[in-house]
Amino acid sequence: MQNTVIDQRVQLFIETCRRHHLKITPQRVAIYRVLIQSKQHPTADRVFRAVKKEFPNISFDTVNRTLLTFAGIGVVDVVETFGGPKRFDPDITDHHHLHCMACGRIIDFAYEGYARLEVPKTIASTFKVISRRVVLKGLCDACSPKQ
Repeated sequence: MQNTVIDQRVQLFIETCRRHHLKITPQRVAIYRVLIQSKQHPTADRVFRAVKKEFPNISFDTVNRTLLTFAGIGVVDVVETFGGPKRFDPDITDHHHLHCMACGRIIDFAYEGYARLEVPKTIASTFKVISRRVVLKGLCDACSPKQ
């Protein structure tokens, strides 16, 4: 990701934190930077190991609570997992996921047909749907030949 794009995303992140009366600290910015520079959907542990290089005294608990706070204010999403640790997605735009059941990789994709899925009337009458995410489980290209 280019530095200009990263800087713009960090600035939007800072503005969102301020709107939610969340203190801007170097550690929080570093955690967010690790997230947006990741090509994966990292776990709290992966983020912790990366941030610890810059902030050796930071605790895993601080990183984990910070990631959950970020999810609470809407700057990241907690990605659906199937028995593993929570994974975090800094891409909060509407998109879907392919989840490899062998290696655990999560791949983003967009498909307009899934975005237009009709919500059953029984659900729509009792539940306000604010977004849609489809998760396809299977095997990625790297794992498929192994099975």
